[in-house]
Amino acid sequence: MPENMDATAYNHEQGNRARKLFAAVVLAALDDAIADDKKYGNGPEQIARWARSKDGREVLTCAGIDPNERVVQGLMEFVGKGVRTSVALSREESERRNAALAEAEAKRAA
Repeated sequence: MPENMDATAYNHEQGNRARKLFAAVVLAALDDAIADDKKYGNGPEQIARWARSKDGREVLTCAGIDPNERVVQGLMEFVGKGVRTSVALSREESERRNAALAEAEAKRAA
């Protein structure tokens, strides 16, 4: 019994590692699309084409993301904002966004 549990835990951990690896591929695709958007102006279209492709759908699925049209629209919006993934995922950016939202709420309430 304990041997079986060790194997199950190992397989679960391997699955988590694989999901993280595919999530990194999705983040790289977003960064590439943002670079294309800045250089050529077609980033949202590029990420949409990739996400709708067979390979893109498979990568999104392996990353634990359901590759539906709502996700594609969200990826396009993210690329359209032009904020690189490393910046968007940083604590400073999160705090800046929250402060801006709080300021907007305060102005609306006044």
